[in-house]
Amino acid sequence: MVTQSKGKIFLAEERGLCELDWFRTYNTFNFGQYYNEYKVPFGPLYVLNEDTLGGGKSMVMTMEDDSDIILLPVVGALDVSDGMGHTDSVEAGQALLLDMPKGASVDIRNPYETSLVKYLQLWMKKNPGKRGRALPRVLSFDLGGNPDRLIDLFSPTGSDTPDYTCAIGKFRGREETVYKIKGQGHGLFVFVIEGVFEVQYRLLHAGDGLALWDIQEAELEALSNDAIILLLELPLSLYLERR
Repeated sequence: MVTQSKGKIFLAEERGLCELDWFRTYNTFNFGQYYNEYKVPFGPLYVLNEDTLGGGKSMVMTMEDDSDIILLPVVGALDVSDGMGHTDSVEAGQALLLDMPKGASVDIRNPYETSLVKYLQLWMKKNPGKRGRALPRVLSFDLGGNPDRLIDLFSPTGSDTPDYTCAIGKFRGREETVYKIKGQGHGLFVFVIEGVFEVQYRLLHAGDGLALWDIQEAELEALSNDAIILLLELPLSLYLERR
């Protein structure tokens, strides 16, 4: 008999949607004008948006709290300014980590005049016990050269590093892996970027999210070719916003 772990599915079709002629955003959690009493943050993770930005356009986002921001291009590239004198370019196959104080703004720009770009943005409330840090802002990864495995983008290594783990992987159909939880009292949030997965006996399609807690490991199996998945292991005990 399979023992079902504690979890909550965030279906793609139930996400918030804001759409303009030049911008579209799908919101896994409550964001902007979108509110659903069941779409509360999971631990420190309080924003997970899938955005599409028109050619030559830009979007300015203002932080609601002291936050770590991950920007992950899916198609194309982004030029990003954090309002504190730092400007970076990041493209598909890279991730950008920003350390943003409450009230600060980040300017996300599409450098192409005629092509759309698609990207994920994730916001995590900062642990008050973590001091400022100097991390590599742009990290590169090779999904095609490392198939059927999870690649760590960020992971805790000391007092001046994030207290969460972020991993990404691209899998062929029927390939499996197991993610083992690293920290006591941590939960796992899974987001499917492309394809179909079964995660801890739950079926997930592109755009679906899954929050898991009170687990030691999670089993993943790709059910389609070129399926891409993103994982965040998050501390839950320090944050009031829970399931």
